[in-house]
Amino acid sequence: MKFTGRTVVVTGAAGNLGRAAAAAFAERGASLVLLDRRAEDLAAAFGPDGEGRVALAADLLDRASAEDAVGTAAARFGRIDVLCNLAGGFHMGEPVHAIPDAAWDLMQDLNLRTLLNACRAVVPRMLDAGGGRIVNVGANAALRGSAHMGAYVAAKSGVIRLTETMSAELRSRNVNVNCVLPSIIDTPENRAAMPDADPSHWVAPADLAAVIAFLASDAARAVHGAALPVTGLS
Repeated sequence: MKFTGRTVVVTGAAGNLGRAAAAAFAERGASLVLLDRRAEDLAAAFGPDGEGRVALAADLLDRASAEDAVGTAAARFGRIDVLCNLAGGFHMGEPVHAIPDAAWDLMQDLNLRTLLNACRAVVPRMLDAGGGRIVNVGANAALRGSAHMGAYVAAKSGVIRLTETMSAELRSRNVNVNCVLPSIIDTPENRAAMPDADPSHWVAPADLAAVIAFLASDAARAVHGAALPVTGLS
């Protein structure tokens, strides 16, 4: 699971999982392209750019912004070998018949449109280079319907189906596409939202990042279109 000489793009990089994934790939020798919406969040999370790391502010809801960021990264490092689509969001509360349009659109945008725009920018470059790896983040909750989570479950189910579809389209071109399905991730925000829960049953960001790194590595070269549950003890 070495990534020396390889370039890894991480979306949602300033978040808890993004920081853990960046650390996992850095430890394994990768050059890093760290994408998030706000430059100040990236600076707070990672500090100044280094020889093998560049942080780029990009609005992944905007196709041109995604393309500009990926183009800058490709010019800097010469190639893109791995795309980790970690950008996303969560919403719950209403029954399906009462979901506001804004909440529905937000879940589709954060969880699917960001993935779509990142793939539009990266996949042609992978194909030109002869291959690559893509790892998406779905959700274990998307394997079945759950009350009051309709917009989120629908969007994350879409991540699974897009993963399978892209794998069917790209596996013959040496591009592996897989996704992870975490349960609750142990973050400060989730601890604050669920103070009575036992976070030792949740998934540590570093543990989820290790699974993502595996799926992006040569060790997983025979894995295509998988939706891998990563659920800790929950």
